[in-house]
Amino acid sequence: MNVEPLFMRWYLFLVTMVLVPLVAVRPVVAEEVPERIFLLIGQSNMAGRAPLEDGDKAPVEGVFLLDGEGKWIVATNPLNRFATDRKALSMQRMGPGFGFARHMAEKLEDGKVGLVVNARGGSSINLWKPGQALYDHMLARLRETGIKKVDGVIWHQGESDAQDPEYLGKLVALVRNLRRDVGTPAMPFIAGEVFMDVPVNERMRGLPAHCKNTAVVSARDLKVFDGVHFDRPSQLILGRRYAEALLEILGKR
Repeated sequence: MNVEPLFMRWYLFLVTMVLVPLVAVRPVVAEEVPERIFLLIGQSNMAGRAPLEDGDKAPVEGVFLLDGEGKWIVATNPLNRFATDRKALSMQRMGPGFGFARHMAEKLEDGKVGLVVNARGGSSINLWKPGQALYDHMLARLRETGIKKVDGVIWHQGESDAQDPEYLGKLVALVRNLRRDVGTPAMPFIAGEVFMDVPVNERMRGLPAHCKNTAVVSARDLKVFDGVHFDRPSQLILGRRYAEALLEILGKR
């Protein structure tokens, strides 16, 4: 019996099953830096915990994501997979960044959208200040990539600090620190409410009175699937609200 043809058939089969899928999922690198760059930070609801559905991992047209090597690739879910301090990859799912990016790309006609997503589930706002790993690693990622301007920040955090009476002051400090360290003094900053009517939401709503070019988007009618994390439809709505608030500040709405 001639085993060579049989061996070759098995070899070709293995190449097809192993190498072809690897080629198919290889990220598409952008040829140039996106014109508009947005920073997405916070804790688990920003990272995204809602299950992904069929089609959610398809490329988002006109949107690019900063990968772990400092390259811009065509954006696909989960968007938080390159975060410097994220939890397990299996926990990174649908967050508000997907709906945000789609709406921004649709409305901004003057260039492609770039996302830097650096969220960490369970993190307190106390870890998002200079000298703390979450803040410093996020800032280092921007600087190492050579990003000189950030066009806006969307922030979703507060579940860990739901009762903190000093939350507003800490949030104001975060905005000011980011603007100083990123080098964009009037950089728009949009915060998002957490689920349920907890004290942190009321404190968060005071942000625009203390910092110009800021806004807070509501979560009052949104739903969660596990008591804390927004479900997929709510994440899409929340993302669109972030985009609309940011566009209003940018004067592009």
